[in-house]
Amino acid sequence: MSLTKIEKFKQWFNSTVKIPRSAIIIICILPAVLTALYYSLRSLPYVMEWVSLYISLPVRNFFGLLSSIYPFSMMEVICTAAGIFLIYYIIKSIRETARRREKWKLLAKRLLPILVAALYVFSLFCWLWTGGYHAPGFAERYGFSNEGVALSDLASTAVMFAEKANELAPLMERDEDGHYIGNRREMFASSTSIYRGISEEFPSLGGRLYAPKSMFYSWFMSITGYSGMYFALTGEAMINTWPPLAFMPATVAHEHAHQLGIFAEDEANFAGILACITSGDIVFEYAGYMKGLNYLLGALSSETESVEIREIYFRIFENMSDEVAADRRETFDFWASQKTVNTGIDLIDTVLTAVVEGTSDTVNTVYDNFLKSQSQELGLKSYGACVDLLVEYFASP
Repeated sequence: MSLTKIEKFKQWFNSTVKIPRSAIIIICILPAVLTALYYSLRSLPYVMEWVSLYISLPVRNFFGLLSSIYPFSMMEVICTAAGIFLIYYIIKSIRETARRREKWKLLAKRLLPILVAALYVFSLFCWLWTGGYHAPGFAERYGFSNEGVALSDLASTAVMFAEKANELAPLMERDEDGHYIGNRREMFASSTSIYRGISEEFPSLGGRLYAPKSMFYSWFMSITGYSGMYFALTGEAMINTWPPLAFMPATVAHEHAHQLGIFAEDEANFAGILACITSGDIVFEYAGYMKGLNYLLGALSSETESVEIREIYFRIFENMSDEVAADRRETFDFWASQKTVNTGIDLIDTVLTAVVEGTSDTVNTVYDNFLKSQSQELGLKSYGACVDLLVEYFASP
């Protein structure tokens, strides 16, 4: 039986390339050593800060430069290819070892490269990304108090954001039905300069940015409730393109904050909103005020036992322009629609809706636990904790 090209290559490689056993052992052990070293050092915040500034950030920027060559998401391509190859390799390994002697030993030997590769990816992710959660954060580095805010300051900041959103809403491009429309490609391209305004006040935000990528798996992001993500191993900011456009520029700014070395979600929200409203780009300004308003209204809604706060809270809605109300409602309706499936066939709708809910709950639980394991005690709630930073920044004399 003639040999395939792959088998011929394997024969040539095995007969020509001789890798010393000691080198193989070192290659297999190295990721475990790197991971152990990370866990032994991550409790030292200033060590993690040095790593984040002088190793993680430059490496991630280099990865971002490489991935910016391609208009598509390299993360999605790599993960898809890796998933397909992993399934193929495992099935093939099981089939080829099933009828052999010492099959478990042979199977373990074949699966060892997969385990080693996974450990390399995990250790790289630890050093390039999760270590940043254990370094002094953006708020600490720039002297924010993190001591809570006065209700009066919260209310005044919310009113200011609502007034600004009302002021900008009529200036946004809309269709004949009043729906906000825009050019997503132009938005992505112009986003690389939105941090110039605040980089003078916060120099660490003056790094180079690369245009975000549209996600092919936006459908999956939508059913799990995420509008964007940043992937450290490719240096890419990626955006779910399914939601309405009104809030998308603020999502882009949030992911750019991660690119610039802000790890905590609440701080990335704060920096993203601040970058938007100081960008000089009306599309980003409007999205920044809208997103900030959402968080501020959420905080106010939990304080309506106070008569004064309740009056301010409802007055904001009474004075809200039709355009702002429509943009908020369109976005909220979109996310609500992603929680159910409607094909018109009851049984299918029930089954698929249950699958969507289960997938969303699983992804959110995993990510929530991940954030908490990285000293982000609020977990997913940290997305709304930027309120204190917004109020402290805007209400300060």
